Amino acid sequence: MNYQNYALGKWVAGDGEGTPLYNSITGEEIGRAGSKGLDFGDMLIYARNIGAPPLRKMTFQQRGLMLKALALHLHSIKDKFYPLSYATGATRLDSWIDIEGGIGNLFANASLRRQFPDLPFYVDGEAAKLSKQGSFIGHHIMVPKNGAAVHINAFNFPVWGMLEKIAVNFMAGMPAIVKPATLTCYLTHLMVQEIIASNILPEGALQLICGSANGILDHITCEDVVTFTGSASTGKMLKAHPNIVEEAVPFNMEADSLNACILGKDAVPGTDEFDIFIKEVLKEMTIKAGQKCTAVRRIIVPENLVEEVQTALSQKLKKTTIGDPQIEGVRMGALAGKSQVEEVTEKVEELASSQHIVFGDIENFEVTGADKNKGAFISPILFLNDKPFEKTDCHNIEAFGPVSTIIPYNKMDEAVELSRLGKGSLVCSIVTSDDSLAREFVVGAASMHGRILVLNKDCAKESTGHGSPMPLLTHGGPGRAGGGEEMGGKRGILHYLQRTAIQGHPTTITALTSQYQYGGKQKESSPHIFRKHFEEIEIGETVTTDSHLVTLENIEDFAELSGDKFYAHMDESALEGTIFTERVAHGYYIMSRAAGLFVDPPKGPVLLNYGIDECRFTKPVYPGMTIAVRFTAKEKIDQEKKSEDDIAKGIVKFLVDVYDDEGETVMLGTILTMIKKKDQS
Repeated sequence: MNYQNYALGKWVAGDGEGTPLYNSITGEEIGRAGSKGLDFGDMLIYARNIGAPPLRKMTFQQRGLMLKALALHLHSIKDKFYPLSYATGATRLDSWIDIEGGIGNLFANASLRRQFPDLPFYVDGEAAKLSKQGSFIGHHIMVPKNGAAVHINAFNFPVWGMLEKIAVNFMAGMPAIVKPATLTCYLTHLMVQEIIASNILPEGALQLICGSANGILDHITCEDVVTFTGSASTGKMLKAHPNIVEEAVPFNMEADSLNACILGKDAVPGTDEFDIFIKEVLKEMTIKAGQKCTAVRRIIVPENLVEEVQTALSQKLKKTTIGDPQIEGVRMGALAGKSQVEEVTEKVEELASSQHIVFGDIENFEVTGADKNKGAFISPILFLNDKPFEKTDCHNIEAFGPVSTIIPYNKMDEAVELSRLGKGSLVCSIVTSDDSLAREFVVGAASMHGRILVLNKDCAKESTGHGSPMPLLTHGGPGRAGGGEEMGGKRGILHYLQRTAIQGHPTTITALTSQYQYGGKQKESSPHIFRKHFEEIEIGETVTTDSHLVTLENIEDFAELSGDKFYAHMDESALEGTIFTERVAHGYYIMSRAAGLFVDPPKGPVLLNYGIDECRFTKPVYPGMTIAVRFTAKEKIDQEKKSEDDIAKGIVKFLVDVYDDEGETVMLGTILTMIKKKDQS
């Protein structure tokens, strides 16, 4: 079978015979892939001109719903991908992480739409007052880069590697060209086939290169984004490409690193934490046969527990059945290909020159249900390094397979330093029930690690584990790990947006951002804004309320009703040394009374108020002062119907500006209101 590329809106085979692809379990050729003859420049132009415009026009809400639809579709057909995933050497669990973990990234990013406005661009942060009278302000918007995301991915997670990246660029409004590693591109190819066939994405939003992408960086521009996952040497070569430098192209690198797992001194044999540690290290050595950029390569343990850790881990490794992942009882499959076996073997031999193997044998091991000479199988290898500050190969050489080294430490500062000798990692973990030990390690080690997991019996049952990057947390790391950062919830999406400062009058900035800016022109709402449906409300529409005289009786009644009898409200004799000159009204009374002023009571389109954002009490209110409210439509966010029977509605954020008889603001806040649509279709 020839695994075709998806370019310029059609499936095309590369010229020539292409690169042979093999089943890593049986060694049989399963097809060929090549990209010779593809015009990468045309593919980028197609992405920018055809794929980008519809994505850029979508709001974040629409993009999120598109991702949700895609995630639901792929989840409904997830079983299609498992049979082919086994050919990569993956067990059922390995495949679950890759396939369903990847789809989970789509769901997670789709849910992020709730953190963004109902706009095609993002309004970043708060407005900056740039003049004394407030007639000149500044703000920031972030718009989708008008280019394409080029994702150059590694071989180990052919589904997850693609989905975790495109989920983010699609949410940001950018199209993608995906280049999976040719070795396992057949699984990515199947996933892309299903995505394209679903017609959920706009045409041009996704293109696929199964063969070599050599030369694609010659065509990128400053508005494109390039991401790379794989070896540090390849990443550095790509990062130094003249076009990357000349065009100042954003380049995110996530490189394999020498990740560490540390055992706390309190986690002695017999404790839950000791057992958790052994289980976690075993898992990270054998899942995906150790072919994970986040796998544990260095096992850092107290020097008095080295023998116990070595024994316990060796016993577990001995029970790990290697073989065909489709056979019951097999716990570790094969490496992705024969080339990986050769590479890992070479690295093991290099490491063996400075430390000794305490478990495993490159040549002698058993395989269940397959021929180890035909498949890409390897034994787990456990090293012991007795002098890790002198014998430093374990801090510099990575065998990208089921290979790890036990390293002793004396005091926690040694453990910190040993972890840092890896010169930057994607993830580090410490297993301890002593939070003071955990804090000492985390504060000392954090600058050299992209993520740190603190594991103990209290979180172990629900922990996602050392090796699992989560879509809502950043993934990446300093130094050897590439110096990049991806995912991270909203943070990841912002990487694909261009931040631009904007300046002008608050009314102008309101018009530009579709969010009311304080000091901008207001239009008195007629009828009352609570009489209007979602579609009828305009940003800047305002209800100016009647005033209310605050009395001492109000303060005392509210104190009785709420139970809040704080001295500043109730004891005038206790005010010496405070900012208050007399008994002051409760802030929450002012907020409650403001609602009484701006609410229009009869039943109408308003369904409910369900939250308050950014509430600030800016000036004391004393008995005898009057308050009134300017109630202004600040922002509108559409909502999808959950079902046919659901009410069609949207969210309106209102600015609540409570001011006194001198015209000065005493309280400023934002309430979130759910309002029915006039059109219920």
